[in-house]
Amino acid sequence: MISAAKQLWNNVKNKVIFKRMEVLKIATAGSVDDGKSTLIGRLLYDTNSVPKDKLEAIEAISKRKSLSYVDLSLLTDGLIAEREQGITIDVAHIYFNSSTRKYIIADTPGHVEYTRNMITGASQSQASLILVDARKGISEQTKRHLYISTLLGIEHIALVVNKLDLVDYSEDCFTNITIEFAALLHQMAPKTNFQPIPCSALYGDNVAFSSINMPWYSGPTLLAWLEGISPKSTLDELPFRLSVQLAVRPQTTTWRDFRGFAGRISSGKLAVGDTITALPSGLSSVVKGLYLGENTVDTASAGDSVVVVLEDEIDISRGDLLAKGKLPEAQNNLNATLCCLSDAGLSPAKNYLLQGGVVRTKAKLNGILGTIDPAVWNLNPKNKHIGLNSIAKVGLKLAKPLYADNFSQNKTTGRFILIDEQTNNTVAVGFVEDKC
Repeated sequence: MISAAKQLWNNVKNKVIFKRMEVLKIATAGSVDDGKSTLIGRLLYDTNSVPKDKLEAIEAISKRKSLSYVDLSLLTDGLIAEREQGITIDVAHIYFNSSTRKYIIADTPGHVEYTRNMITGASQSQASLILVDARKGISEQTKRHLYISTLLGIEHIALVVNKLDLVDYSEDCFTNITIEFAALLHQMAPKTNFQPIPCSALYGDNVAFSSINMPWYSGPTLLAWLEGISPKSTLDELPFRLSVQLAVRPQTTTWRDFRGFAGRISSGKLAVGDTITALPSGLSSVVKGLYLGENTVDTASAGDSVVVVLEDEIDISRGDLLAKGKLPEAQNNLNATLCCLSDAGLSPAKNYLLQGGVVRTKAKLNGILGTIDPAVWNLNPKNKHIGLNSIAKVGLKLAKPLYADNFSQNKTTGRFILIDEQTNNTVAVGFVEDKC
C-alpha cells in the first residue's frame, strides 16, 4: 500500500509544476465606526475563508444580540474589549486566499491614540485601504491615515467609501468624497496608484461582487482591485544590499576551506561573477558562489536568504554590508522622521540604541526640528516635545557610522528602530531622510 502510494505521488509530482503563490500585504485604516472590521469580515466571508464552526459561532452571537444580520466584524475583533465596545484596539493580522494569491491584512485601529499601532501594522504593506463613512465624509483621521500611508511609501491606496446603503447609494455623495480625497492625495503623493470604490460592507456591495444598487459605478470591486495589484516588489530593481548576519566557517573535513557570508538580500539582485563591495572596509571582491539553502544557484534576488562565497579572503564580519551599484554613504549624523512608540516619549537627554538591519549603535537626539500633525501635514517647529504617537523631524548623532539609504529610495535599508538602553524596549521607528 505504501509503495503504491509513493508511486502515485511520484507520477503526480512529475506532472505538476509547484509554484509558490504570491503574497499581497494590505493595511486597513479608518475612523471609529467606519465599518473596517465588517469590511474585512465581508472579504473573508465572500471568499469562503471562514471555517464552518467559526461562522456558526458568529451567527449564534449575532442572534443573541438580536441582530437581523450576521455581524461579520466579530470575525476580526478578537479581543473581548473590542467586541464589547465595537472598536478595534490591537493590530491583528488576518490571512485569506483567492484563486490567484495569498493575502495578509493588517487590521489596524482607528483611534488617534493608537497611531503607533497603525504605523507598525502598515510598515510592511504594499497596499492600503482607507475607509470613509459615506455619511460623515473626510475626517481628520482620514487625513492622518492618508499621511501615514504616504509616509510609509505605500504605492497602492484604495479609498473605500463605505455605508453607501445609508445614503441611498448616492452617486453625488461618493463623487464629492472622492474629489476631496484625490486633492489631498495629490498634495502628498501624486504618483500613487489610487482607486475610489463605493461599497456597503454590511450587505457586500462592491466588496467581492458588483452591486446592483449602484449601476452608476463601472469600476472594479474591492477584491478585483486587489487581484489586479502586482505584489512583485520593485526591490529587485534597486542596488544590491545584504547585511551580513553570520560568517560561515564549517569545522568539518569536507568543508575545511569553506568561507561564506550569510544574510538576507534586502534589495537588488546578485549573480555569480558580480563584483561587490564590503562596508565599512571598502574592499571589493568577485562572487565565487551562491548557496540558497543546501543548493548552489547562479542568481539570487531580494528576499532570498543566501550564503555568499567570494574569490578573495577579505575581512567581513556580522553587521557589515555587502553592496553593489551606487554605494550608501557613511553617516555619523542622521536626518530622520521618527514616530514615537513609547509612553515616556523621547528626550535629547537620553541615550538610545539605533538598529538598522543587524547593525546596532549608540545614538542621541541631536536636534528636534519640530513635530508633524498628520491631520494637517504641517511641521510645527515650536513643538519640541516628542510624546507617545508623535511624528517628529529630528537629527541623530551616532557613535559609529551607519550605511543606510534614504527611505524614499529604498524602504528596506532606509528604516530603523530606536531602543531604550535601560529597558531594551523599542521606543521609536525611524525613516532616513536627505534633509529635515
